[in-house]
Amino acid sequence: MTFIRAYLRASTKEQDAGRARGDLEEFCRDRGLTIAATYEENESGASLHRPELFRLLRDSKPGDILLTEQVDRLSRLSDKDWDQLKREIKAREVKVVALDLPTSHMMLKTEDAFTGRMFDAINGMLLDMLAAIARKDYDDRRRRQAQGMAKAKAEGRMKGRPEDAERNEAIIDMLRKGQSWNTIVRATNCSRSTLAKLAKRLEGTEAAAG
Repeated sequence: MTFIRAYLRASTKEQDAGRARGDLEEFCRDRGLTIAATYEENESGASLHRPELFRLLRDSKPGDILLTEQVDRLSRLSDKDWDQLKREIKAREVKVVALDLPTSHMMLKTEDAFTGRMFDAINGMLLDMLAAIARKDYDDRRRRQAQGMAKAKAEGRMKGRPEDAERNEAIIDMLRKGQSWNTIVRATNCSRSTLAKLAKRLEGTEAAAG
């Protein structure tokens, strides 16, 4: 019997790791499926220190489904760490299904062996691509933040506590996805003044990129 195991992750303790629970439940409900277990944690996607993710894998039997909202919830890892995580997933014979990877949804259906192997190969390539994009996005943001902090320090504008780069990265990601300010404030416990600064920073970054 195949079990669907939901994995929910947020980067910092100020964020709500369970915010996507409803989306995952609706996804399964629309397909007549049920989530058997949920694993939730607040850990960086750039680190392999993911106790709940590895507990999920230990609990899994061959053929079980690891269901997540987005591939970047699973990995913003370096190539070396991503390869290590993939080996663990493959060794457990767990299938990864992500809401933002439509081809992976086919893994929920019973297919013949040939079709199953074909989708395994396709999803493996797409997972690698999306994981690489997620890591590049993470590295680019960290670099821009470091450049901004260095510039502010050089201009004498750096005062008070250093910014929470991990949290601010997550907030900018939520802004980019179009989430409301009220939702972001509730999920991250940040002030509206901080949110306004990050929204302005995002506008500047997108304007420069455009």
